Amino acid sequence: MNSNPIQPYLLFSGRCQEALDFYGQALGAKVDFLMRYKESPQPIPGGKLPPGWEDKVMHTTFRIGDNILMASDGCETETKFSGFSLSFSTTEEAEAKRAFDPLSAGVQVTMPLTKTFWSPCFGMLTDRFGLNWMISMPGAQ
Repeated sequence: MNSNPIQPYLLFSGRCQEALDFYGQALGAKVDFLMRYKESPQPIPGGKLPPGWEDKVMHTTFRIGDNILMASDGCETETKFSGFSLSFSTTEEAEAKRAFDPLSAGVQVTMPLTKTFWSPCFGMLTDRFGLNWMISMPGAQ
């Protein structure tokens, strides 16, 4: 069995830079690499991008803690995150709250941070970009 990591690739439909800035503030995300469509070494095929997307993000690699994620503005103007959640786990309740609070500001909270039978602190939300998150602390083993 090979040990290559599986890394989420998120398509933000024109809001990638905004998402990077937001996750930088909310979760301490750090950008490792970013290329805009206008910087592509090969021309983008005509009609592939919405008009005015030259400055949009063609590809980025960023980190939240030790986790590597990739993202782009993609080629569509509608975001469709469904069927999965990103899980942010921490060993400290204060850190869980520091992550949950900005992610949940003004959006749909599916489950507020609370004690459950599997975790002393667990919550779920859909952030301003439509991305589902689970914030948790591991329970006693």
